[in-house]
Amino acid sequence: MERNLMVAGFGGQGVMTLGKFLAEATCDSTDKNVTFFPSYGAEQRGGTANCYVVISDDDIGAPLGDRMDDLIVMNDPSLNKFLYKLVPGGTLFINSSIVKSDITRSDIKVVKAPVTELALELGSAKVLNIIMLGVYIGYTQVVPAHVVWSTIEHKLGKKPALLPLNRQAFEMGLKLGGEQR
Repeated sequence: MERNLMVAGFGGQGVMTLGKFLAEATCDSTDKNVTFFPSYGAEQRGGTANCYVVISDDDIGAPLGDRMDDLIVMNDPSLNKFLYKLVPGGTLFINSSIVKSDITRSDIKVVKAPVTELALELGSAKVLNIIMLGVYIGYTQVVPAHVVWSTIEHKLGKKPALLPLNRQAFEMGLKLGGEQR
């Protein structure tokens, strides 16, 4: 099994954090191999950001980034820029709160999640990436949910006040992703 994922959006949407949490959870708590490769635009917050995560049972040569099994897009520019990389039969995860462009491909699966809207309902736009990570894990089950949560919990351990909100966000995403399987 090998799974290639690209996560793309604006800087400040937690794209890199989502990718890092997934990569670290996989690396630290499974016997799978993983590669994380970040790519930043010229600007920081508000500029483009994307990352690649490759999860495999076998050795990983290098993340080529040209053929993705899964694509998470957090905004329209990312959809327009990267949709062609998704393989036929691949899965597109979209932040339907922001992504309003029509999906022009009929050879892919589409999982819609209004993560910005849901994050605001929870009281903080900062958890939209955690909701989307939950959607991805709930839908793909590529890594066990408890493994991913343990990584999030460990990484946020220095700020325990953030854990309840992030737990709620992750579980909301898991449920939403699982319902679309």
